[in-house]
Amino acid sequence: MDPSLVVLLASGMLAAAFLYASVGHGGASAYIAAMALAGIAPAEMRPIALQLNVLVAAIATVKFHRAGHFRWRLFWPFSAASVPAAYLGGAITLPGTAYKLLVGLVLLYAGWQLWWSARSGEELRPVRSVPVPLAMAIGAGLGVLSGLTGVGGGIFLSPLLLLAGWAGTRQTSAVAAPFILVNSLSALAAGFAGNPAPPPGYAWMLMAVVVVGGWAGAEYGSRRFANPLIRRVLAVVLAVAGGKMVLV
Repeated sequence: MDPSLVVLLASGMLAAAFLYASVGHGGASAYIAAMALAGIAPAEMRPIALQLNVLVAAIATVKFHRAGHFRWRLFWPFSAASVPAAYLGGAITLPGTAYKLLVGLVLLYAGWQLWWSARSGEELRPVRSVPVPLAMAIGAGLGVLSGLTGVGGGIFLSPLLLLAGWAGTRQTSAVAAPFILVNSLSALAAGFAGNPAPPPGYAWMLMAVVVVGGWAGAEYGSRRFANPLIRRVLAVVLAVAGGKMVLV
């Protein structure tokens, strides 16, 4: 790949990693969109996106956990079912443009809802417990989507947690990060089992920059952003991801 194109791609991924990590996401949807615009072969895009996702989600997991926002009781029912489902999805060929369009529209709607729900004082509303069977059913569905698309599932889980009132903004980020991490690892394992090819040379530069962006974004998101701002940042993230899936 042309070195100037790699630098341009890395710059965009640096910014994406910062923004996504600030809300506990790995950024795979942005990485996939950027690679598509750069003309990278589809066969390379999903494994690279998952590898970058693992790095950023791991950093966000540690940062939000250290800040005291992680809730094991909220995390485990979703992840217990999503991990094997993500492995299954990762072993299946990605569906076509109709599926991308549907997912993109859902994300755009979720982003719009979250933007208008970002009012001061909303964090004081009671947080309801999610029934374990329902959480596991949702987790299984999101796991399959995660494996199929090459994203970790946080862009699907986060709006559900917030809109259903199952978590506040920072709790959502703190649960979404490890959810993305375990799903990305599972889907990546499935991909490597079917095609154990090493990453291309330019991928190492991308890995380096997303670590920097992810560390900075997770630091700010876990400790410094005001809660309404986090929600609106998340809304923008979802809208951008939805737009990329619709248009790219």
